[in-house]
Amino acid sequence: MNDTPQTKLLYDRLRQILPAPHLLTEAGACLPYSYDNSRRQTVPLAVCLPTDSEQVQAIVRLCNELSIPITARGRGTGTTGAAVPDAHGIVLSLERMNRILEVEPENRLMVVQPGVTNQAVQEAAGQHGFFWAPDPTSSAFCSVGGNLAYNSAGPRAVKYGTARENTLGLTAVTGAGDLIRTGVRTSKGVVGYDLTRLLIGSEGGLAIITEATLKLLPMATAKKTLQAVYQDIDSAARAVSSIMAQPVTPCALEFMDAAAIDMIRGYGSYKLPEKAGAILMIEVDGTPAEIESSAAVIEQAARNPGLREIIIANTTQEVEQLWSLRKALSPALRKIAPKKINEDVVVPVAFIPELITGLQQLSQQHRITIVNFGHAGNGNIHVNLLLNPDDPQEMARGHECLDEVFDLVLRLQGTLSGEHGVGLEKQAYISREIDTPTLHVMKQIKQAFDPNNILNPGKLFVG
Repeated sequence: MNDTPQTKLLYDRLRQILPAPHLLTEAGACLPYSYDNSRRQTVPLAVCLPTDSEQVQAIVRLCNELSIPITARGRGTGTTGAAVPDAHGIVLSLERMNRILEVEPENRLMVVQPGVTNQAVQEAAGQHGFFWAPDPTSSAFCSVGGNLAYNSAGPRAVKYGTARENTLGLTAVTGAGDLIRTGVRTSKGVVGYDLTRLLIGSEGGLAIITEATLKLLPMATAKKTLQAVYQDIDSAARAVSSIMAQPVTPCALEFMDAAAIDMIRGYGSYKLPEKAGAILMIEVDGTPAEIESSAAVIEQAARNPGLREIIIANTTQEVEQLWSLRKALSPALRKIAPKKINEDVVVPVAFIPELITGLQQLSQQHRITIVNFGHAGNGNIHVNLLLNPDDPQEMARGHECLDEVFDLVLRLQGTLSGEHGVGLEKQAYISREIDTPTLHVMKQIKQAFDPNNILNPGKLFVG
């Protein structure tokens, strides 16, 4: 426990807001809240575990009074350090605010607290024949609050959009300690500024979300899953452009390059085609009456001279087998290269061939193994630089390579992050993408919401 008068006062005042089981002050108890899925770690002064908006508001007002930084946290699955706390601050963990408050299938909405998991939302919506569009790989564990803080998406975003397009309204506590309500419960609404979309993706730096009204979508009654294998990466990249240039939109279009395929091959007992240069995982959904024709259109668009084979899954078991390849990739990477640099860049779909070609060239130029996979349907590619942190020369080459990766992405009219956010990892690069006047406006917005800069300070912006 920290013994300074300031922290003793903080603990005493927090005990007036939270019951004992909801306040952690011992360093050992706080340790699990000191890191996220990045390599950064800082132990906070305390961890608060509120259960309602009123407690969150009281904590924020107290921290304003005492000038204590607050880092809001879901389940810590983020990769950019945005959930890593300040050494002189507290963590406000929303994991116990995990209730589904309302489900209204007739209005196609659900109201939830931020600590509920993505999977719990999907299960509750599924009971009524609906789903929420965001489906990150970590859906079984990640929280809706975290999904909103990062504007997380996943494979379905290619057809159904991200959290921004699928959230109707929010209740949140600003950095000034005010409880605000944004958005509507209807499919239309243009009264006032769109603060809902502003807060989504703000990484907990403007306000702490305490409730969210989610837009639900009806589940498709039929699906078709295909796996297309190509002789080289360029052929697969050109197929992505062709698929997205015709009217039938797949509900998932995932890409894996040769390095990713080889990694899975060496990690498990997966059946993989020999000498595959790239694989596309494609899923089409709709009604039983249209699914076969839609799948045929997608299959035709996927064909080009570099195609080696297309496998169509006809049973549930075959679908699971095809998707098991893609799902195995992240665990394999974590085991083989736990210190990798993992970026999630995005370019317009038409520029995917140039992006993939450029990444291959950078890999050869800097002698760095790069594994590429991701949500090709919306141009969101996860670029993984496999590095040995004990080799200073390789690390130096890796960071030079990363610098040029970002230059390549921006030349192709892309963005440096599609769903992982900025946090601490990318803040040094943000001025490359966003010009000075625009950054100035963003900082003014931050000041309006959080005048004393207590919400996740030191993140996103440099200076």
